[in-house]
Amino acid sequence: MADDALLDDDRLTDDLPEDGGRPDDRIDDERMDEENTLKPQFVRRVEDALEEGDDGAVYDLVEPLHPADVADLLELFDREDRRKLASAITDLMTGDVVAELNDYVRDDMMEDLPAASVAQIAEQLETDDAVQLIEDLDEEDQQAILAELDDEDRIAIESALAYPEETAGRLMSRELVAVPEHMSVGDLIDFLRDGRDLPQDFFEVFVVDERHHPVGTCQLSWILRTPRSVALADVMKRDQTLIPAMLDQEEVGNMFQKYALISAAVVDESGRLVGQMTVDDVVHIIAEEAGEDALLMSGAGDGDINEPIRDAYSARVRWLVANLGTALLSSFIIALFGAAIEQLVALAVLMPIVASIGGNAGTQTMAVTVRAIAMNQLTRSNTRRILWRELRVAMLNGVTIAVLIGLATGVFFTPLLGGVIAAAMVVNVLVAGLAGVLVPVIFDRLDQDPAVASSVFVTMITDSMGFFAFLGLAVASGVVG
Repeated sequence: MADDALLDDDRLTDDLPEDGGRPDDRIDDERMDEENTLKPQFVRRVEDALEEGDDGAVYDLVEPLHPADVADLLELFDREDRRKLASAITDLMTGDVVAELNDYVRDDMMEDLPAASVAQIAEQLETDDAVQLIEDLDEEDQQAILAELDDEDRIAIESALAYPEETAGRLMSRELVAVPEHMSVGDLIDFLRDGRDLPQDFFEVFVVDERHHPVGTCQLSWILRTPRSVALADVMKRDQTLIPAMLDQEEVGNMFQKYALISAAVVDESGRLVGQMTVDDVVHIIAEEAGEDALLMSGAGDGDINEPIRDAYSARVRWLVANLGTALLSSFIIALFGAAIEQLVALAVLMPIVASIGGNAGTQTMAVTVRAIAMNQLTRSNTRRILWRELRVAMLNGVTIAVLIGLATGVFFTPLLGGVIAAAMVVNVLVAGLAGVLVPVIFDRLDQDPAVASSVFVTMITDSMGFFAFLGLAVASGVVG
């Protein structure tokens, strides 16, 4: 019925595949463009059907979509239409869809649902996804939802919520396969075939001792290729990467990337196996951390287009106020040389160039430094070497730009002024390189996120030093009296 409706309307769809596959199984789907995003015309069809109150047509349009694409569709609508869409597609609003929703959209939708409905969705999800579903809700709403869950799910979620946010303990999955080390391969195969209380998907089997401490792992491929009589202790991999439950999610991502992990055991303070992290979870962590650092450096808060206006305002305005303060410092330096600027208007024309180039150079170095700190590439062991490297890069950049701006200024104004701005440019780019490394490193040494405020301080230093160096050299050289 859904496919017939699509075919009858403006020929939006092509013929179905000969193998009878679903439309969304094709790479060039009528709903998706070449960038794997929903086509505007398809979104308009859904919107029109919602406005007409034709829930049946809405359901038929949305039903073939992958859960992740259903989540994307929901995020494209405003709050009121989003509710109408969720009501129209009813049973398509599965836990898989909810798990893919943007945090703000998901929280907004969960607040409108009764506790029993949210609990029903949470029961469909793995523990880590269920935790994300309710962790940002009010305490009262959380307790109401937890009360609707069965004891096993409730205990698992409460234990996860006991860990701090953005730690492995909060994010880990508690669904895993753990077996004692005295088993044979045949015993393990029989256990897996029995299938009781096993997660739906898993990559490896964790082998534990009598204290439930992980002592090794067995990949499923090893198990299938090993004779049944072989003991697990003889075939398991004893060398494994263990993740402390209190480890920050950024460090978890670094460990997966460094050691090329597919999954890893999570242990508590006593070394007991309490969960696992899998690569699909870490992909989200890496993407989230990368975006978070970029937004923090710009002072844009969460930078989410679904973020409430009041939250976006409060997150951004504080950094604009801070920038106002640093701008006043630069203005004060300019005011000190007001008389010199009055004598030679060219100074007012040229001094923004020095500050601008210095600011860009500082931002480049700062971005490299923040990334290196986040990736554990810059540590106490190599800080001096990295600083010396960036100063050499800054010197080369400064000299190159200084030659260009110096020659141009010498032609249009005077050779002496060209020399002044060239010297000021070298000084400011060197200062930018120094600040771009030291400011993030200092924040990191103080256990503060170097991405949060580094840009404000680096910009303040490069602007102030740029104006001071240029105007001060102009006065000192005799370009102006």
